[in-house]
Amino acid sequence: MKTFFAVLGASIAFFLTVAMVGLTDWDRPPLAVQQNGFRGTAMAQVHTREAVEDTRDANLAPAPADPAEPGEELAGTTYENVQVLKNVSVNEFNRLMASMTEWVSPEQGCTYCHNTENMADDSLYQKKVARRMLQMTQHINSSWKENHVGGAGVTCYTCHRGQPVPANIWFTQPGPNRPGGFIARNNGQNMAAPSVGLASLPYDTLTEYLADKTIDNNAIRVNATTALPTTKGKPIQDAEKTYGLMIHMSEGLGVNCTFCHNTRAISNWSQSTPQRTTAWHGIRMVRDINGNYLEPLLSTFPPNRLGALGDVPKVNCTTCHNGVSKPLNGANVIDAYPELAKSTETASAADPNPPVTPSPVPDQPAMPVPTPQ
Repeated sequence: MKTFFAVLGASIAFFLTVAMVGLTDWDRPPLAVQQNGFRGTAMAQVHTREAVEDTRDANLAPAPADPAEPGEELAGTTYENVQVLKNVSVNEFNRLMASMTEWVSPEQGCTYCHNTENMADDSLYQKKVARRMLQMTQHINSSWKENHVGGAGVTCYTCHRGQPVPANIWFTQPGPNRPGGFIARNNGQNMAAPSVGLASLPYDTLTEYLADKTIDNNAIRVNATTALPTTKGKPIQDAEKTYGLMIHMSEGLGVNCTFCHNTRAISNWSQSTPQRTTAWHGIRMVRDINGNYLEPLLSTFPPNRLGALGDVPKVNCTTCHNGVSKPLNGANVIDAYPELAKSTETASAADPNPPVTPSPVPDQPAMPVPTPQ
């Protein structure tokens, strides 16, 4: 009897194996491979072509509005309470307002930010936030053009994608409630947060590395630069936080580690790609945005727009990139809107404490890359 069942089981297994091999499409999916390092270093981005197409289609830039008719009248003299765009012509002003409606609130229309019975009224918090976001956009396109956003620039659509609240914002993560006593702490781990690729890495690395504009520039670096230790070094917890940030950047840009690093010498700047320099500045740009433009809006946002700990919504790499290495597939979105490429404020309307323009990185190596961190 045992022999019968053994033969029967073997037969069933044989026929199931034949069916699996014969009826299943075992062809490898078509791959899109882009080499971004020297040959033989395995520095390449490998994706399925289908995934590349889907991601590309989800990051199409909208067509710009038709150019504005020439005009001499300025928005600041024609309309009341125009503070940021005073020196823009009326036609350019109206064109930009119509574009912003399409970029941010296509369903709600002008009423999302304005009291349409009195357009000069500032009673809606959305209008105050939008005003500051205009200043932020101009700041990014001017102060961060050389080091990060390049000639492509950003507009409101880069983050909002037709939604009043961008899909990819974040708040400080409070973590799970934990009773007191002798229960061990979780060290900020084991919550499978999306920001760290649903791993057990620390779930709130963004607050420490992307929200604090005064952070030590060497805080992220945990890799030694010498063969033997010369200092006390950093604990494993810091390494896990750094790795969590790297996972966030990888997922936010839809790339792997070799997009920026040669993984045989991951800390060596001379063997890294130019993208690592761009990412280095990008981290600092995000801190600039969060620290100088979003955090100061704490008293402007209503309680329902704040996080569980009462903090403002903030941006990270995914907010703009949305899964691609260049936001909106690298489309140039700023040439059609020159009023967003530089500050258009008058002296009286300017921010009394403007963010400092990023200075050159000191002590650069031979190739144009920043000091290792």
